[in-house]
Amino acid sequence: MFKKLRYMDYYILIPFLVLCATGVVMVYSASAYYVRVHFGDAETSVMIKQLLFVLLGVMLVAFFYYFKLSLLRSKWAQVGMWVLIFTGLLILVVQGKLDPKAAVNGAVAWIPLGPVHIQPAEFAKLAVILYLAYMFTQRQDEMRRPDFQVRELWGPLMIVAVCIVLVLSQPDTGGAIILTMIALIMLFASGISLRLGIGMSLLFGSLGGAAYYGLSQVKIPETVLKHSYQLRRLVAAFHPFDMVKTEGGQVVNSLLAIAHGGFWGVGLGMSSQKLGYLPEPYTDFILAVITEELGLLGASLVIIGIFFLIGRFYLIGIRAKNNYHALIAYGIATMMLIQTIFNVGAVSGVIPVTGVTLPFISYGGSSMLVLSISVGLMLNISASEKKAKEGTHA
Repeated sequence: MFKKLRYMDYYILIPFLVLCATGVVMVYSASAYYVRVHFGDAETSVMIKQLLFVLLGVMLVAFFYYFKLSLLRSKWAQVGMWVLIFTGLLILVVQGKLDPKAAVNGAVAWIPLGPVHIQPAEFAKLAVILYLAYMFTQRQDEMRRPDFQVRELWGPLMIVAVCIVLVLSQPDTGGAIILTMIALIMLFASGISLRLGIGMSLLFGSLGGAAYYGLSQVKIPETVLKHSYQLRRLVAAFHPFDMVKTEGGQVVNSLLAIAHGGFWGVGLGMSSQKLGYLPEPYTDFILAVITEELGLLGASLVIIGIFFLIGRFYLIGIRAKNNYHALIAYGIATMMLIQTIFNVGAVSGVIPVTGVTLPFISYGGSSMLVLSISVGLMLNISASEKKAKEGTHA
């Protein structure tokens, strides 16, 4: 057991621990006033929950570092994983239909289990990564044929598509887009022809760019906006000051926090926007509080830390000799990359608010647990690749 410690990748472990510690501190700073005023709870209540999530996350990292990855490739493991994911997502769909008032911020995304709330969409991201890594590895020879067609993968892709539709129906647009991007990147990394990969990239890129430009130029009537919470959020990203009293207020207050913080920040705990202006400032808009208190410098260091981990994961994928390991690395790195881009983009008013959290920093149990499992898997893969390389050179 202890022999494996010499293969520990500290380029993953240390940034993970530093980011988690930073997250606990900033969750406390961002939540103390809010929970006391809005819920009458102790100022440390949210921070303590986040600390417990982090401690549980560290245990999950250790567990999955020593976990036998071959067990994840069994058919029973795959079936069991999808039964749990689909059950959770279907419960949310039924709950949303029977009790529309259960929606939080426009979405029915959490299943209450006693004192904790489980977010199945977060676990669905990891399920998609592990499933596609398994399926693409099984079919890697045929996928590398010059005449291979994507329709030959209709079975696995249909399962992923159903998962995406269920997440989108919550509605969780951000989660659905992240799942889609994970599937696309893993498909491109699986060995399909370069021509097919470039063609699909251009198609999705063109559609996304056209939609972004169109929505930024078109003025949508109020009668249309009032019937769609998601559409209002989308439009607020392009015209936040025109919608400052509704969905645009979050973006405007975020921009004010960033401007107030400047380069050096106003000091830890001294944010003004967390005092009732930013709703739930310890979740997806925690970066705005960080920027206000620690300045552009502090926020940049946090983002650099996250991107360092993402880059490390991609590098492990590139260097991996085992295709299954490589695909998991690409999937996890892509999940974190898109999630970080969405969060930073929303906080800075560049892209619509989707409720996506900032990895390791924002408050959230499901997100922290999934990220911790991912880190444990990446440490495991890194150690396995080092051990295999050492055996090759022996």
